[in-house]
Amino acid sequence: MMNEVALPGSAPAAKGQRAARTVSVNTVESPLGWLRARGHLTQRQYDAGEQLRNDWEASQLAPRVTMRWDPAPIRSGLSGGSKLEPGERQLKAKQRFDAALAAAGTGLSDILWRVVCAGEGMRDAETALGWPARAGKLVLTIALDRVADYYRMR
Repeated sequence: MMNEVALPGSAPAAKGQRAARTVSVNTVESPLGWLRARGHLTQRQYDAGEQLRNDWEASQLAPRVTMRWDPAPIRSGLSGGSKLEPGERQLKAKQRFDAALAAAGTGLSDILWRVVCAGEGMRDAETALGWPARAGKLVLTIALDRVADYYRMR
């Protein structure tokens, strides 16, 4: 689904004309979004996949191409113990990610990682796993249901 969005600072469009500067935004650019947009996933399954991807990104498991340029963390006052340090948040996210994959079960974590985290298309994931065409969607939906149960989604 492509939407045209006016960029900040662009001249307003005259009536019946297009804005001077626009950009096309693909609102379903992830394989998970593509499957959801075509009715192959329920909202619960989609949300479970997004939560899994968020935990994967927060745990910083993706390979780095260059050094980290994040600013040094600044401590503001005493924390009452309720806030986690960045390293602790990363560790908790990794623990949630690992537990979610374990909840999916053996053999299902491969398709989850490939489609949800690595962003592979279904056809590429099926080929890489040596599965027949259209088998991946069924297996992915089962895996996402189990992950949704782990995250206690309704």
